Amino acid sequence: MPEERDADRHGPVVLSVVIPMYNEEEVLPALVSRLRPVLTELGVAHEVVAVDDGSGDRTAELLAAFRLGWPELRVVALRRNSGHQAALTAGLDRAVGAYVVSLDADLQDPPEKIPDMLALARAEGLDIVYGVRDDRSSDSGFKRWTAGFYYRLMRRLAGPSVPAQAGDFRLLSRAAVDALKALPDQQRVYRLLVPWLGFPSGRVTYERAPRTAGRTKYPLGRMIRLGVDSVTGFSAAPLRIATWLGAGAFVVCLGLLVYTLTAFALGRTVPGWTSLFTGIVFIGGVQLICVGLLGEYVGRIYTAVQNRPTYFVRHDTAVPAPTPPAPPAREQGAAEGNGARVPAPRA
Repeated sequence: MPEERDADRHGPVVLSVVIPMYNEEEVLPALVSRLRPVLTELGVAHEVVAVDDGSGDRTAELLAAFRLGWPELRVVALRRNSGHQAALTAGLDRAVGAYVVSLDADLQDPPEKIPDMLALARAEGLDIVYGVRDDRSSDSGFKRWTAGFYYRLMRRLAGPSVPAQAGDFRLLSRAAVDALKALPDQQRVYRLLVPWLGFPSGRVTYERAPRTAGRTKYPLGRMIRLGVDSVTGFSAAPLRIATWLGAGAFVVCLGLLVYTLTAFALGRTVPGWTSLFTGIVFIGGVQLICVGLLGEYVGRIYTAVQNRPTYFVRHDTAVPAPTPPAPPAREQGAAEGNGARVPAPRA
């Protein structure tokens, strides 16, 4: 449990809200109009860390305008689009509050639940409070089905500690944030990393709302990538699946061999080309699946060995711009031309 820092709004930061955003100009005004009153009424010192993940629209311009009248707003601009989880990492690395809430900018997760999360963490001494969606009727049927399948699979592979229907809307204590920052993982999936820490946790339920404005930043391709990263990052089960596929292929081929020998012994003619071709295609498919699974794990190892930063910061409003270097000293001739006194050379 983190040290309690009950203070007024001018004291040490009690609550940090980290918001990754990418091309969110349409939803930003609504986000600010709902989030700011919630934090003001909370009555604790707070900060909002908005991470601009290389947006190509007017997100940066709007953030700069909002910051003029909102001193608690801190803007961290990344040099390029690094991805949602990397932007979340950038925010967690810079948040200084005793508690840190991560919130998406699309307002599908209600900021009005933040006081409930903070109150629960303080009352029960929890390090993690998950925002759990108990109603996803606003999502499409396909989205609900894929989300349900994802969480069932993750709970089976990564363990029952993974809460079902909990995304990236959560509250973390300072101890939990520091533990996450100490991990060496390059390709992070926080909805699995956070439960893996094993800190005391609770949950606050809410109804998931439709997106207020703009387009989703998680199309099908990114959802598949998230699923692959989740599976390969937290379980060796796919490698065991490859082993079972190989064993299954061996059993099938052995059965075909027994059938062929039996038919030959009974004097029946067995057409060889069809069975041979089927066996080759089957074995080849199994081998390609196994090579693909190995490739995913080798790719993760390759990325980890490179040890490249997951993001680069272009601008941080909390860090003053560097002072430009002083101009070089004038040459002696230029000094003389300007009437400056130049020491006489020694004899």
